Amino acid sequence: MAKVPSPQRLLILGAAGRDFHNFNVVFRGDPRYRVVAFTAEQIPHIAGRRYPPELAGPEYPDGIPIVEERDLERWVCEMQVDLCVMAYSDVSHEHVMHLASRVNASGADFVLLGGERTMLRSSRPVVAVCATRTGAGKSQTTRAVVRHLRDAGKRVAVLRHPMPYGDIREQCLQRFATLADLDRYRATIEEREEYEPHLSMGSVVYAGVDYEAIVAEAEKESDVLVWDGGNNDVSFLRADLYITVADPHRAGHEMTYYPGETNVRLADVVIINKVDTAPHEGVVRVRENVRKLNPHAVVVEAASPIFVEDPSVLRGRRAIAIEDGPTVTHGDMPYGAATIAAEQAGAILVDPRPFVVGEIAQTYALYPHIGKLLPAMGYGEGQIRDLEETLARAAAAGVEAVAVGTPINLSRLLRIPVPWTRVRYELQVIGKPDLPDLLGPLFR
Repeated sequence: MAKVPSPQRLLILGAAGRDFHNFNVVFRGDPRYRVVAFTAEQIPHIAGRRYPPELAGPEYPDGIPIVEERDLERWVCEMQVDLCVMAYSDVSHEHVMHLASRVNASGADFVLLGGERTMLRSSRPVVAVCATRTGAGKSQTTRAVVRHLRDAGKRVAVLRHPMPYGDIREQCLQRFATLADLDRYRATIEEREEYEPHLSMGSVVYAGVDYEAIVAEAEKESDVLVWDGGNNDVSFLRADLYITVADPHRAGHEMTYYPGETNVRLADVVIINKVDTAPHEGVVRVRENVRKLNPHAVVVEAASPIFVEDPSVLRGRRAIAIEDGPTVTHGDMPYGAATIAAEQAGAILVDPRPFVVGEIAQTYALYPHIGKLLPAMGYGEGQIRDLEETLARAAAAGVEAVAVGTPINLSRLLRIPVPWTRVRYELQVIGKPDLPDLLGPLFR
């Protein structure tokens, strides 16, 4: 009798998002593989948890542990790992190959799954909005797409890249229709930044862990599904129109970051965003690189104008600029919309670093490129309270105003002790073809 081969022992390298999806659609229930653990990178407080048995399947009665990636070599050895699967985004090509070298030197194989293998099919038309880097303008592009589809009479469901930073069991399938749902699901700042702008314009947002179930549920109430990607990850859905947003402030990254380059190569449309604030040579370089990577893509330019609700709050005052956390941390941006808006409004920008406490201080240590701004880190209650204490210390030291560049109303979650104003930005496609031209063929 032929000997039945033992299943390969897998370690999935992740950040509580793509890793769970890859497991669900490729490895769950496959007797050829045994996933021994997920690793945790980029996102705080996700190591030490377990992927629950209810989602992992009968082969994993105790669930699957989530461990720190920094101890990668140790896990490969102790868990007798045969294969490591890379499954997180917005890292340089060099970073990916360093990981591969660490894995190979530890005795295991290193694998990147292709997009086609992990993309789900829908019975509805799908528009996917992805990016070359975190903070390129993907979410504002998604909102513009949804607005045009709704103006055309289509019922739209937005499927957001997963952010299961709480109880994974409770986050299997989430439906957000009102701002009250954010409280009901105990959404973090990071989740609110992505969901709240959609909810404010009347859209329904789906998110969670099990996207096969999410797609099936979203199809019941929609004519079109719009995928709102996270970081610069590849779409979880097979798209009828694949849009990739590129950032000329970080020209060249469209060829040197994973999986942003993949998104450029997959794109039907590449939108070069922020042409109103980026250097001209950056715009030219991105356009040339896109042509090299994907000569068949339609290339569109767009502005990302900044709107300050009340510039008088900032004018002539000592102010702190609060920026979207992921954009300025693993997104590598040294500034954001709040910084630009505060300077244009005549504020005197104050360096917040002397006032930071707790995990906010740790963020600066992990990302030393962060400049004279305050990242709105909010992956948990502790970070929110540290952000609140940082603002209180800054106010006591003479800071007079705050420019809030996150997409949400922060005052719902923490006390801002000085006058503050929100900074908003929306997509404005320049010239032709515009979004109606690009979306029209889906319904002809």
